[in-house]
Amino acid sequence: MLANKERRELFSFLSTSIQDVVKEKKPKETILRPPYFSDINAFDIECQNCEGLCATSCQEQIIIIGDDKTPRLDFSKSGCTYCDDCAVACTPDVLKVANKKLIEEKVAISQTQCMSWEGVMCFSCKDPCLEDAIDFKAMFTPTIDQEKCTSCGFCISRCPSYAIEVKGI
Repeated sequence: MLANKERRELFSFLSTSIQDVVKEKKPKETILRPPYFSDINAFDIECQNCEGLCATSCQEQIIIIGDDKTPRLDFSKSGCTYCDDCAVACTPDVLKVANKKLIEEKVAISQTQCMSWEGVMCFSCKDPCLEDAIDFKAMFTPTIDQEKCTSCGFCISRCPSYAIEVKGI
């Protein structure tokens, strides 16, 4: 029979081991950049002395300035309209209207978190999709048509079960 001290050491070891495994399995955070850049490294160099005008000019208020002083997109409240305002406001020219492109990451629906996949009638993601990229087959199985999707993020903030997320390419 294990003594109290040996049990504590065993449980402490197991707990630490489990925490290490959980840390290793955490996915790396995907940093979404405004879609008007040509050189990803320019964010780390040029944005350090900038006043963050790209963020203050964003109509949807989805551009936030991170701790590293670089702009990133936050789809928790809204999505990108590709309006060009952030690129026009960017004085260091990291963002340029001439470099306009779609957001490079893909958007995906988690079947295990999606209420529709569980039989609940919910069209919260489909309604704000301007590109009609979310298809519902048999009313309960939404999928994203990647050919139509612009990765604007409007569906992400509208999902009540947080089942839509950005996936790296």
